[in-house]
This record gives sequence, structure tokens and C-alpha cells, in this order.
Amino acid sequence: MYKVFIIEDDSLIGDMLCMYLSEEGYSVERAENGGAAMAYMERQRPDIILLDIVLPDISGIQLCGELRKISTVPVLVVSMKTEVMDRVNALNAGADDYMCKPFSMRELSAKVAAMIRRTRYNQQRPRLEQGEAAHESRMPSPIFLNYDKRSLFVNGAYVETTFSEFEIMKLFLANPGKVYSREELINAVRGFDSFVNDRAIDVHIGNLRKKMGEDSKQPKYIRTVWGVGYKFLNI
Repeated sequence: MYKVFIIEDDSLIGDMLCMYLSEEGYSVERAENGGAAMAYMERQRPDIILLDIVLPDISGIQLCGELRKISTVPVLVVSMKTEVMDRVNALNAGADDYMCKPFSMRELSAKVAAMIRRTRYNQQRPRLEQGEAAHESRMPSPIFLNYDKRSLFVNGAYVETTFSEFEIMKLFLANPGKVYSREELINAVRGFDSFVNDRAIDVHIGNLRKKMGEDSKQPKYIRTVWGVGYKFLNI
């Protein structure tokens, strides 16, 4: 049974989420503030986190950043805030997706299922399944993915990634040099039943470049193809 961890201080919304997702077959736990959430994460590892931005003791954006220091579990932000910058700030903090209240419970359930499904699928797949051509080289590659542990290594050093960042790198490493449109990257990260836009992809690319120590003006690995999208060079 998959575990859903809800961080929501509104009793009505929190109870509704717990009830609906429990009926969908998930094991659901809930915290009402950031302190309780961090205490829970020290003891448990959920399969997905649903996070409200407005909490009584800490900003949900700040809490997302703290969660990212200790976990790569997918984070779905659920918030009343609808401004573009709110979404961008959440993604920059490490969130994987964003839903605005009010929302359809069926859409929420579809997002949760899609994010868990993609995470579990890639944990179970053979390490060489899609990146076999890149891994067969006798010369060590500067960028390496461990599919079983969902880990990214840059020049032998471990780099922590979010759910979405790992999905993007997995696609890049499977086909180095191929140009991917933003739409193709959106489909790879979210699936067809989940909302995201071009700006979110750009944020994820920017975060990956920072984590890999890239020069934003002259990136070595993730190159921008103007008017089209991005390509990856493992050089």
C-alpha cells in the first residue's frame, strides 16, 4: 500500500483529502505544521507528499526546501495561491508539481497515481534498459544515473535531484545529442494527465544546471536549442 503524507493545516481540506485518498486505497498520514512534518519525515518515508504553501509555523516554500535536504520523495504542492511566481518559487524550492485550490479530487488522485507510478517504475527497471548505449562505453562518463537508487552522479560526485529532475536526466541520458522540445519534456516528467507548462520545464533545467555546476551562460551538458527546446551532451 502506497503512503501519502499530507501537510495541511486546514482541517476541512485535510480531512477531505485523507478520506478521499484512503478510499482510493492509499495509506494516508497528515501533519498540520512544518515541525510535525519534519518529525514525521525523520521516522517515515512516504511515496508522495502533498504540501500546502500556507502553514502556521513556516512557509510551505521554505518547508519544501527543508524537505529536499533530506528526501527526494515527489512533492505535489496544493495551494490557494494562483500567481505564476508562486508556482515558480515552489518549483525552485524542489516541488515536482503544483495544483491550485479548489481542485478536482479526481484530478488530484490522477496526479498522485502518475507520480508514484513513474517513481516506482524507474526504481524497478534494469539499470541499463534505456541508457545501455551510454553505459557500454569503456571510458567513464561524467554524468551517470543509477536507476535502481534514482541517483545522479556528476564526475563521480552524488547530486541530489527531485522526481522531475531525475526524469529529465533519464530522458537526456537515454538519447544524448537528441533535441527535445519542451512539450516532449513535459510529457516525460508529468505524464499526459498532469498539468505543467513551459516555464516549469525551464525552471527544472535551470536547477539541474546549477546542481551540475554549469555556467548558465555557456552550459557544457544541457544546451539550449533556441526556438525548439534542449539537448544533452555527455562530454
